[in-house]
Amino acid sequence: MKRLLFLLLWCCTTIALSGQNGAPIIAGAKGAAMGNASVSFTDINSIFSNQAGLAYLQETAVILVGQRRFQNADINSYAIGAAYPTNSGTFGLNLQYYGFDVFNEQKVGLSYARKLFDRLAIGAQVDYLTTRIPEYGSATNLTFEFGVHSQIMEDFFLAAQVYSPIQVDINETDQLPTIFKLGIAYNFSEKLEMHLEGEKDLDFPTMFKVGFQYQVVSAFYLRAGISTNPSLWSFGLAYEMKNGLSFDIASSYHQILGVSPAISVRYQFKK
Repeated sequence: MKRLLFLLLWCCTTIALSGQNGAPIIAGAKGAAMGNASVSFTDINSIFSNQAGLAYLQETAVILVGQRRFQNADINSYAIGAAYPTNSGTFGLNLQYYGFDVFNEQKVGLSYARKLFDRLAIGAQVDYLTTRIPEYGSATNLTFEFGVHSQIMEDFFLAAQVYSPIQVDINETDQLPTIFKLGIAYNFSEKLEMHLEGEKDLDFPTMFKVGFQYQVVSAFYLRAGISTNPSLWSFGLAYEMKNGLSFDIASSYHQILGVSPAISVRYQFKK
């Protein structure tokens, strides 16, 4: 009975946070620290938020991500992503897991991104989704997502992404969410950047997000962000080593459900 009540609470919480069902998770701890205003990212974190950003990678990169929702050991998110740039574009793979033993979802995404022009990139991903409830079995679905990223001016960027643009039925009554994201990034200086984003799930109110990143010294970054629907405050920091290894930590706060810490480990292979 306790497990059933917890499952109902978890499902309600999931719906309030725009649902999962294979929908993109946080874009690493970097995204979590910046209110997940991440559609305009141009690093390995974009494998989770807008695959077009992968087109700007110069070296192969990998990332490991973990997040504990509201400090509850039974609600965790894990992800791993890898991207390999070539002369023909960047190829990516990411694996995601969300949930706990009596209800969990897995996602496998194969992505591709490339620059059409110096200041315009596109990207797409095919997603294979599995939802598993041990007492009832499992179900699988196939969908896709795609995005664009453009540099409008030297310090101003525009990006957009859509997840599952066509209706995909999960069962007789439910469908995968269709999610549209539109965002901008602006570099105030070499050290300070802002990311602003709107996200619309067709079944929920629009979310607005804003995030900031400040480079304190060459290897150390501070980050902060806010998002709405639900209202979350977030912050984090990052340390980038010269050998290509980076560590990101973040935490977001919901006034009712509490704190959700996240951590990422990134590695970018040097040429």
